[in-house]
Amino acid sequence: MQSSSPRFKSLAVTAGMSFWFFIITSGVGVFTIEYMVIFVGVVITITQIFTIKISKGLDIFAIINTKIFLGILFLFVITIYGVLFRLLRIDLLRLKKQQNSYWLQIESNNVRKMF
Repeated sequence: MQSSSPRFKSLAVTAGMSFWFFIITSGVGVFTIEYMVIFVGVVITITQIFTIKISKGLDIFAIINTKIFLGILFLFVITIYGVLFRLLRIDLLRLKKQQNSYWLQIESNNVRKMF
């Protein structure tokens, strides 16, 4: 398995943290471009110094995210919805209603009704 380079991962962490810095400071109402430049400069320096450690941490996070978190999400959200929809006979794709075609029959709308 080939992974991204540690430097790229550090830049991705910097971009993510900068995004959240922008969102939070804008929401609070204290955002200035000077604070943003200082924040990005400090974060990019720190992340480039600890590139290898960040890369290892992100690899562990990727394993946790894909195996554990997404597995739990599938079991407790998607499976429950699937079982409930089958029990309640909800057909979201409307596959059982059509006999010979997948096209939906719609009523012809009068242009005057739209306006």
